[in-house]
Order: sequence, then C-alpha cells, then structure tokens
Amino acid sequence: MKVYLDNAATTALDKQVLDEMLPYLTEHFGNPSSIHGFGRKAKAAVEKARKTVAKYLNASTAEIFFTGSGTEASNTIIKCAVRDLGVKRIITSRIEHHCVLHSAEAMAANGVKVNYVKLNGKGNIDLTDLEHLLKTSEAKTLVSLMHANNEIGTMLDIEKVSALCKVHGAYFHSDTVQTIGYFPFDVQQMKIHFLSGSAHKFHGPKGVGFVYINSELSIKPFIDGGAQERNMRAGTENVSGIVGLGKALELALEHGTENKKYIAELKHYMIYKLRNEVADIDFNGDISDEGSNYKVLSVSLPPCEKSELALFNLDMAGVAASGGSACSSGSEKGSHVLEAIGANPKRKAIRFSFSKYNTKEEIDYAIEVLKKILLPAHAVTA
Repeated sequence: MKVYLDNAATTALDKQVLDEMLPYLTEHFGNPSSIHGFGRKAKAAVEKARKTVAKYLNASTAEIFFTGSGTEASNTIIKCAVRDLGVKRIITSRIEHHCVLHSAEAMAANGVKVNYVKLNGKGNIDLTDLEHLLKTSEAKTLVSLMHANNEIGTMLDIEKVSALCKVHGAYFHSDTVQTIGYFPFDVQQMKIHFLSGSAHKFHGPKGVGFVYINSELSIKPFIDGGAQERNMRAGTENVSGIVGLGKALELALEHGTENKKYIAELKHYMIYKLRNEVADIDFNGDISDEGSNYKVLSVSLPPCEKSELALFNLDMAGVAASGGSACSSGSEKGSHVLEAIGANPKRKAIRFSFSKYNTKEEIDYAIEVLKKILLPAHAVTA
C-alpha cells in the first residue's frame, strides 16, 4: 500500500487543474506580452486567474502579482520593504520558514535591526512581547509572521497581530503559503500589507505563486528586465502554471467547507488512534481546533533506538511523511522550529499532513506500520 501523508510539502495536482492547464501547454502557447491573437489568448487566461486570487482575498486585481514560488514572494516583500519603504527594523520569529529567516538575516547584514518575538512551547507568538517590541522603537518596522507553521501547524492570531501593527504604524507581512486555499481571507476587513502564496500547496502546479501587495504601498520590481506583471515582475509569465493556480484556488473556494470538515476529521482520527494505540506518544505544537492548522500534525515519538529510523522505515513500508520541513530534508542539522519551541531533542518528530485525497484506511495503515516499527516496547493494545 502506498500512502502519501506529506501534503504540507506538496499536494497532488487536481485532475481538473491539469485539464485546465493542458491547452496552455499545447495550442494556446502564445506569449501574453504579444499583441496578436495568440498572445491575447494567453493574457486573458492570466488575468482570469488574477481575478480568482483577488476574489479569494477580497482584494483588487491590481494588488495581485504572480511569482515563481512562495519563496520568491516572501523575498520580494522583505527585501523591497527595506529598499523602497524605508524599513529599518524587522520583527519576526525563530520558527518562520527559511525564506523569511534568511531574507531577514540578509537585511541584517545590511544594517537592518532584526528582533525575534518570544514564543511559548507550542509555537504560539507572545502577543504581549510583540506589543512591547513595537513600542520600543520608532524605526519604520516590518512584522513578518507566518499564518500557520509548516512543521508543527500552530496558527497565528492574524487579526490580533494585524490590529497591533495598525496601532503602532508597522507594515505587516504574513507567509500564508500553508493556509491559502484552506482558510478565508478578507484584506478589506483585516489590515494587512503583504501576503505570499504558492499553488502547489493547494493542489495546483509547482513553480508558481503570488504576492499580494496592498495598493497603498509603492515598491519597485524585485526582478528587473521586462514590463510583465504591470512592471512589477520581469520575465515571461508561466501561463499554464498561473492558469493552474487560478483553477486550484477556484476549486478551493467552491469546496472549502466540505474539504475542511473531511480533512479535520482525518486529523482527529489519527490523534485518537495514536493516543490509544501507541504508548508514550506526544505531539508538537498547538493541536487544538482553534489554534492549529487542520491539515498538519507533528508527532513526537518515544525516545528509543527504533524511533531514530522510524521515518526511513515508514518510507520503506510505503508511507510518505516528513521529519519536519521538506526544505530541510537531508540536512544534518535538526529542525530549527522544534529547537525554537524547546522540544525534547531525544524525541524524534514526524510530520503527517493530510489532504482531501487521504482516507481513514490510509491512516489505519500508517499507524499499524508505526506500531510495528516501535514494537515491542512502545505499542499497546487498542
């Protein structure tokens, strides 16, 4: 049996998304910057996708720019905020995705002050500390905090952070790569300056993302060259990828409520089974319904020799999961997220992440495999 439980790393391309994309890989191959019919056809497809993203966020189409990835989107936001908006200080956290952490470090090398907000043991932001940091300096500040952590699933109270930034005149960016397509957003109701997203996290294609930039702000291009994306992002657009992003987000809008209910039930089921069938199991991050991303579950294994090879043995049995962030896979260094929240380094972590394509039967199989891996010392009868 083959079971894919690594949907926080990437998701399977939806068949309807593929069908929408295929014509733009074959007969509709025009360059959207060309003024002839072939180009106009491609341009119309790009703008249709832009309207879909804008509708999802309740934003203007003029505020949506397509990129090659969520990583490019976050790099654009952080580095252009420093260059073009006079940002002299960045407030972030130790559990951000590396595209944010490394971008902040790059800006620190150029003289920008970087502050890291305090966290609790579940990865929740200390809002009192964030408010304190915002009060302590009059320097133009960018707050960059992810909506849901990609390794442990802990959610940010994005509305409270937005309100604090508004009071103290700070720019607010949220890496929403793990939550676009799964949670509602309304940028008219919530003051937010920047969002970043990536299609392959919500059953779209890899290699395409977007950035939302509030229309009140004016930043210059991150990539120079042509006049694509209304002079904001040079380079011929990935038309088929953008079409796929738009279709995937359209499907997410259409089926969001039913998909959330189904996926959340899978997560609840796995938590229940693990607690009842595997001794000394624990979880990393906030696993409450209100504080957790319903598609991510970080499992803390008992400290024993068998746990060391659990991820490898799961893979050998056909179960795909992750030891943390996929971007760190193969790295000798442990998870920076687990280190930041003070997780026990003797307990190995496995991230299981779910999608609309998973089933309870797959969860059962994954747990049976895990029980066999940890036998005899750490399995109990259901």
